[in-house]
Amino acid sequence: MSVKIAPSILAANFANLERELKMINASEADWFHIDIMDGVFVPNISFGMPVLAAIQKYAKKPLDVHLMIVDPDRYIETFSDLGAEILTVHYEACTHLHRSLEKIKSFGMKAGVALNPHTPVSSLSNIIQDIDLVCIMSVNPGFGGQFFIDNTYKKIQELKKLIKLNNSSCLIEIDGGVTNYNASELITCGANILVAGSYVFKAKNPTDNIKLLKNV
Repeated sequence: MSVKIAPSILAANFANLERELKMINASEADWFHIDIMDGVFVPNISFGMPVLAAIQKYAKKPLDVHLMIVDPDRYIETFSDLGAEILTVHYEACTHLHRSLEKIKSFGMKAGVALNPHTPVSSLSNIIQDIDLVCIMSVNPGFGGQFFIDNTYKKIQELKKLIKLNNSSCLIEIDGGVTNYNASELITCGANILVAGSYVFKAKNPTDNIKLLKNV
């Protein structure tokens, strides 16, 4: 399976959001990565349901929605209605993670779990077989444009071993500080999906940078 590229809309130009979405549609990107932040779980607020509804109107590729919020179970059905195909919740935000994953799947979405940089991969050892995607945060969540945390490589390798040990089909997504300089090593370690924000949207030619990641 070739690596999937998911540009992070958090880094897009919101004054020209329709243009940015159409650019992604026309590019070699595979998914739209959409970060929902509540200002409580992370020290930032991104956007909510009306903006996601607007994104859904123009997006022609799957919506990969990443909830950086407390008590995500309250909104699972809402995000299903808004077109999310992949819905990721944070391990650190879920009191009953298995229940959260089952609820996501009950609405026909793929169920993802995100891990903050300090959270060990071993935390998922008893539930990895129920997860469709693990999002390893390679920066501290909350803001775009941060520097990549080098320990991420080790975490990917550990996660890959855990997936194989349990004969799981879980995918590995990397979110934060992804560029053409580290993409190759991330893929070698076992990454299946690369989320890129600033590297794509701050580029002179975003589609060229997407192509570089896709064909690394």
